[in-house]
Amino acid sequence: MSISCDMLVFGGTGDLTLHKLLPALYHLHRDGRLHADVRILALARKKLDRDGYLALAERHCRAQVARGDFSPDTWQTFAQRVDYFAMDASQRSDYLRLAQHLGQANGRVRVYYLATAPDLFEPIAANLESAGLAGDDARIVLEKPIGHSLDSALEINEAIGAVFPEARIYRIDHYLGKETVQNLMALRFANALFEPIWRAGHIDHVQITVAETLGVENRGGYYDNAGAMRDMLQNHLLQLLCLVAMEAPVRFDAKHIRGEKVKVLEALKPITGNDVLDKTVRGQYGAGRIGGHDVPAYYFEPNIDNDSDTETFVAVKAEIDNWRWAGVPFYLRTGKRMARKRSEIIITFKQVPHLLFAKGEVNRLVISLQPEESISLQLMAKAPGKGMQLEPVELDLNLAHAFSSTRRWEAYERLLLDVIEGDSTLFMRRDEVEAAWNWVDPILRGWSSYYRKPRPYPAGEDGPEQAHQFIERQGHSWWQ
Repeated sequence: MSISCDMLVFGGTGDLTLHKLLPALYHLHRDGRLHADVRILALARKKLDRDGYLALAERHCRAQVARGDFSPDTWQTFAQRVDYFAMDASQRSDYLRLAQHLGQANGRVRVYYLATAPDLFEPIAANLESAGLAGDDARIVLEKPIGHSLDSALEINEAIGAVFPEARIYRIDHYLGKETVQNLMALRFANALFEPIWRAGHIDHVQITVAETLGVENRGGYYDNAGAMRDMLQNHLLQLLCLVAMEAPVRFDAKHIRGEKVKVLEALKPITGNDVLDKTVRGQYGAGRIGGHDVPAYYFEPNIDNDSDTETFVAVKAEIDNWRWAGVPFYLRTGKRMARKRSEIIITFKQVPHLLFAKGEVNRLVISLQPEESISLQLMAKAPGKGMQLEPVELDLNLAHAFSSTRRWEAYERLLLDVIEGDSTLFMRRDEVEAAWNWVDPILRGWSSYYRKPRPYPAGEDGPEQAHQFIERQGHSWWQ
């Protein structure tokens, strides 16, 4: 590592910074991945001194970092990198104080990580420029969501783009930093076994599920204005769809990989008007039990309107209108307060042309992103004993076991290091974000006209009954 850097984190006292970013930076420091001259400056409105912030940061890092990975001695050396600066991100005068505090860049890379609400993106960028802090060595990182619609995303992109060129804007989706997500590209493009059959002639359908057992926690104010579509499907699930469906890039670099993902988004068939009734399901969790505990209905959560019609569950049948995927449905599903936490991609292959045996099972490729990262291929095999009784068996690649001698990186570790090193491969390009919103916006408008009330489902269940009926009408069922 040869890059000196100032990492400035707006929203330095927020959950994202304390629970994800600082633990990731601690791991990078511990593993010797950071230049000795990398400095970390947390920015927030709370009136804290440096010692007060370090006490807060250490408490959270101890809670987030595995006990065997946390060392008080390592923390002391890491803490020497960390400082705190109290400021109001909306006040221009505070940026002049910040510029004075930082001094001259002298060739150092400056990374501005906006772990804030999206409505602060534009004023932060503008104020950085006015204070002379957006020079050629400055980079800006934007957390999702980038807006709440295509128009708002365009507005944000225009405002940020007026200050920072596209090459220095990093729109982050932490799912792209997960090891298994990148292994999906290795699986597809480094193994001759899969490429000939990775297409409509051999694949029956694809399911992508991101399920959470948690409710809205302390994000009620944000979530009630966003919902599952904006919070999860528009970014995380569509990114996973792109990696499953994209063509092989000419080269493994940011330009070509992101270009192929945009092509997938542009090929998605629009879902407009009352098509939302046939191709989507909206749901909202009610009271139920998870892990042996009673949990309240969504509308009784903190900071949620009692008559809220915000969806906490969404299922969509997506179709890609191109040569490779014509006729193959992609079922996307995400929800809160579901039966169990899981993120997985299921590739279901077509049955053999002629069934010789009574058991009519199909082959599946199951790619699990969480809670465990693994890839398994389900094949049919003869069970022991007389006769040809077939049973599905799994060829498993447990990534944790396969690479047990190497610590698994958290997504933010890889992504933060990529920003420092200037590698934008795993980040979203402007046209990618806008293409995603261009597909999602008509669905949201259709809901507003035809599907205002979400279907109820008890907490601890896998979404509303309508979601099961919706996929069964297509002759399929959700993978369990």
